[in-house]
Amino acid sequence: MEFSDVVRSRRMIRNYDPERPVPDEVLARVLGNAVRAPSAGFSQGWDFVVLRTEAERGAFWEATTDPAREADNWLRGIQHAPCLIVCCSSPAAYLDRYAEPDKGWTDRDAARWPVPYWDVDTGMAALLMLLTAVDEELGGLFFGVPVEQLDAAREALSIPSDRNLVGVVSLGYRAPDKKSPSLKRGRRKVSQVAHAGTFGEPLELG
Repeated sequence: MEFSDVVRSRRMIRNYDPERPVPDEVLARVLGNAVRAPSAGFSQGWDFVVLRTEAERGAFWEATTDPAREADNWLRGIQHAPCLIVCCSSPAAYLDRYAEPDKGWTDRDAARWPVPYWDVDTGMAALLMLLTAVDEELGGLFFGVPVEQLDAAREALSIPSDRNLVGVVSLGYRAPDKKSPSLKRGRRKVSQVAHAGTFGEPLELG
């Protein structure tokens, strides 16, 4: 598929065929492209916990959902996904990397960073997963774990305390689903978001 078609075809998929697992070779390409994501200082401070068995996914869902609340259509659809990839970032990988001689931030002070690039770069890796899914004719979704369930998720998946749980990519073959009602808001045009030279000055392109 042409790259522009991949980008234009990508959307968040919220329902999957639970009877069709993601083939190993496809998953290998998804993860292989993820590690091609850019990272500050080539720190590559990401880890991916891949959940493919019913038991693995069940442990995740048990840790991240409230048993007192009935699952809605959104949750039921995502729970059909045969593959979940939990994306984690490592702040220490970046702080250590930038304390090396060619960078020289030996104090390892996280306050030097204007934004947490460890989380940003892990998000870029997740986006490459989503784009690869489209190219492989799969559906994908990036979603977060509720704050109140983060500790339970970390414990269930044995995620080390020095890692951030950035989000989860669900993968699988699409099943019928409804588009998000949020799409009714419309997509902002380039002319609304691109500024020339200073903020608020419209960018004019031929």
